[in-house]
Formats: sequence, structure tokens, C-alpha cells
Amino acid sequence: MFDVLIIGGGVSGISCAMVLGSAKKKAFVSSKKIGILTHQKTSSLQEALFNNAYGIPPGKLGSELLIESIDHLSNIYPHIIQIPEEKVLKIEGYYPEFTVITNKNTYKTVNIVIGIGSANTFAIEGLMQFVEPHKKALPEKQRIQLKNIDHKVADGIYVIGTLAGWRSQLAIAAGSGAAVATDLLTLWNEGIQTHSHDSIR
Repeated sequence: MFDVLIIGGGVSGISCAMVLGSAKKKAFVSSKKIGILTHQKTSSLQEALFNNAYGIPPGKLGSELLIESIDHLSNIYPHIIQIPEEKVLKIEGYYPEFTVITNKNTYKTVNIVIGIGSANTFAIEGLMQFVEPHKKALPEKQRIQLKNIDHKVADGIYVIGTLAGWRSQLAIAAGSGAAVATDLLTLWNEGIQTHSHDSIR
């Protein structure tokens, strides 16, 4: 049983995983089981080139960033369980026990974070009732989002990145994933507001 399973290995999903990973030493996080399905084939980063993203060297390719971010997560936060090359097909159940069914396996989790982009090919059974037109994308692009209030779709279900209705900018997607990570940390901290920072002090 995972405490949270993140679906998507793009900007928002990896950002969420990194913030959760960095909080490992907090007493209310140390026993949590955190996983991420790192499927990246449909990530918009595959064709991206970055010259305008904070902290990223100009000329960085999105395809390189995808590989580097997975390595970063593995090396710095190895306790985050990475599940590669699996595509989520269906989600069953309700909070606090969901079943996530992929093309290869089945997983149990308390919370789900979905960050797989806003393409209208979205087809995860069990979430289709939350699909609506994207409110910040050009209509002709036929993008979609999941209905949510401040990233929360329903109890135990969170959406991040462009699928949450945000515009397609790396910094926005990363911030969205980090925001939900801190929401989960706050939930695990009995509702007391919290976040996770590293420091040289």
C-alpha cells in the first residue's frame, strides 16, 4: 500500500516527487511509502528547448531534462519508488484505498497525484467524469483538464501541471507539482501547514 502514487514522469510529477523525497527526515514522512509511475512517452518535454526557464542552462533540451530528472530522483531520493514503462489504464475505489491498474500491474494507494499532460487522448477509466475543456488553452488545441479546486479533484485525488488547468510553462508545471507535495505534507502533518527546504546551515 502506497501513501501516495504519482502518475506521470514529466515536470510536474517529478517536481512533486522531489519535494516529497526531500522531506524524508520529517517524523511524519519517514514511514510514508511514496511511488511514481515515470511513464514519459507523451511528455511535451520530448520536443522542448529551454532558454527561458529559471535555473536551467540555456539550450537545454527537454528530452535531456527528462532523463536527468529521473537520475536526479534516483540518486538523491532513492527511497522514492520509481515504476518505469507502465501506463495507467484504470483507477478504482475511493479514499483512503484506491486501486491503480496499469498495463502490467495493480497497485494500492491512499492518495493519487495525476500529472500526465492535457492532451485530449486522456483515457484513464475512473477519472473520465472529471474531464472538461482546458480553460487556459486555445480552443482549437482541444486540450483538457480535470475539474479541481486548488489541485484537488476529490478526496485523495490531486491533479498537477497542465492537466490541472495551468498553462504550458515549465516553471508553472514544476510549481504545481511542488504545491501538491506541500499539500500532502500538510495532510500528513495533521493539517499543520508545512513545506520542505534544504539549507546550507
